[in-house]
Amino acid sequence: MMMNRRTFSTALLAGAAASLVSSRGGAAAPPPVRARNVVLVHGLFADGSCWSEVIPRLQAAGLNVTSVQNPLTTLPEAVASAQRVLDRQDGPTVLVGHSFSGMIVTEAGVHPNVSALVYVAARAPDADEDYTALAKTYPTPPASAGIVFDGDEGRLSEAAFLRDFAGDIPEAKAKVLYAVQQPFHKQLLAGKTSHAAWRSKPSYYAVSTEDRTINPDLERFMAKRMGATTIEVKASHLALISQPEPIARLILAAAGRSE
Repeated sequence: MMMNRRTFSTALLAGAAASLVSSRGGAAAPPPVRARNVVLVHGLFADGSCWSEVIPRLQAAGLNVTSVQNPLTTLPEAVASAQRVLDRQDGPTVLVGHSFSGMIVTEAGVHPNVSALVYVAARAPDADEDYTALAKTYPTPPASAGIVFDGDEGRLSEAAFLRDFAGDIPEAKAKVLYAVQQPFHKQLLAGKTSHAAWRSKPSYYAVSTEDRTINPDLERFMAKRMGATTIEVKASHLALISQPEPIARLILAAAGRSE
C-alpha cells in the first residue's frame, strides 16, 4: 500500500515510541525507491560498532547492511571511505549518518547508488556552509565542554561521555562504548561540504529530544530546512543504541520497506 507522509506518521507512531511529522507541511510524497542496501556511517566519539543494535533489525528485513569505519581524520578522507563502500553496492542504497557523519552523508550522498538519506541526530549542512557558525546560533550543548585534546587528537572525557553523550544508556554499557571511542583529528572539524545531497535526494531525520551533544532545536531546524520526513525520539545523542527500533523503522521507510 502506498503511504503518504501523513499515513506513515500514524503507522510509525503506532509501532514505536516516536512521533513523525513532515517538514513539507503534510503534502503527499512519491513512494520511496525500494532499496536493497543500507550504508551506515558513525560520527565522533564512536566506531562502526555503534550501529550494532540497528543492524540486525535491518538485516531481518532482508537488507544488505554495511557499517563504514570512518577514519575521523579529514572530511575528504572520511567521505572517500564512505564512497568506496557505496561503489560496492549493487543497487539502490540508503545512506545513513549519525552525528558528525551527517557531513559525510551530505557530501557523499550525491553518489548515484544513493536513493535516500537518513540523518540520526546529525549535522546537515548546506553546500559550503560553516556548520560551526550555524551551531553557534543555538545554545551550546553541554558535551562541547567535555572535549579534550592530546595534541591534534580529540575525544570526550569519561564524565562527559557518560552524562552528555550516552546519558540514557546503562552505565556499564556506556563505559564499554567509552572504551572503544576513536579519537578524531582537529583538521576533521575544519572541513566544509561542497555538495548538499539533501537538496536532490529524499531525506529523513531523527531528532533526539534529550540530546546534549547537538542542540535538539538545531536538529529540528536542519530537518525542516531540508524538508525531511522527521521523527522525534525521546533519547540522548545515542538514539541508535538506546532507541534502535524507531531508528530502524525510519531507515526501513527510507528503503521503501515500511509496509
